[in-house]
Amino acid sequence: MNPTDLANQATAQAQNALRLAEQARQLAATAGAHVEPIMAAADPFLFLLTIFLLACFVGYYVVWNVTPALHSPLMGVTNAISSVIVVGAILATGLGESTAAKVFGFLAAMLAAVNIFGGFIVTRRMLAMFQPKKKG
Repeated sequence: MNPTDLANQATAQAQNALRLAEQARQLAATAGAHVEPIMAAADPFLFLLTIFLLACFVGYYVVWNVTPALHSPLMGVTNAISSVIVVGAILATGLGESTAAKVFGFLAAMLAAVNIFGGFIVTRRMLAMFQPKKKG
């Protein structure tokens, strides 16, 4: 193949690529114009409430689907999951724009904190049951 033909083909392909890029930019601008009113109408409270409810469902299914025989060894993992929920609740409280979002975030942080400390207490009691009895 001739080098001049290759150069002409490369130029034609570059022009096609520029035309396609311009079409993609126009489509993105059009899509953005259609999505912007929907995004503006979305209430941040609903977004944060969705995160809160998902955290509740995840916590529920993690804790209640554990068999009783494995409950005590997995209590530490549950405490770790609750600590993640506390981080999400703190974010919900701090980023919340409405009073309701802040209240729900605070409640989530408090309930998860109770779960963490209660888990440590139960784990300590369970481990104390397996300690050898002290002869006195």
